[in-house]
Amino acid sequence: MKNCFYAAGLLISGLCFSQETPSKMKVSFFDGIAVAGYVDHGAFINFTGPNVSITHHNVKFVLGMLPSLRIKEDRSSGTKNSPIMPTLGAGLTMIYKKVALQIPAYYNTKTADQNGNWRIGIGLGYSFR
Repeated sequence: MKNCFYAAGLLISGLCFSQETPSKMKVSFFDGIAVAGYVDHGAFINFTGPNVSITHHNVKFVLGMLPSLRIKEDRSSGTKNSPIMPTLGAGLTMIYKKVALQIPAYYNTKTADQNGNWRIGIGLGYSFR
């Protein structure tokens, strides 16, 4: 009886999973993806940094850090910050063929009149690999 259950289990698993292509999970430091987009009334340009990626069929999902240049005019009175600032974000990138769609999150630090908060954006880019 025990052998029948083993045989049935092998048969069922072979039939159910024999036609699927396995998803591939990979960890990398740079994936060759450049993205430009919009966040918090300004623009950003980034290249994906350290990340974890999963490939399923023709779609690749990347979750990782985003070293970026944020381009935003400082409209405060008094001393002003530079319009181009380096910053680090985190986000999810989806790549289909060579086109990348990204949802980044950047942290705005606390100032005298505003609390610190996270801002979500959207970007479109290209995968060089």
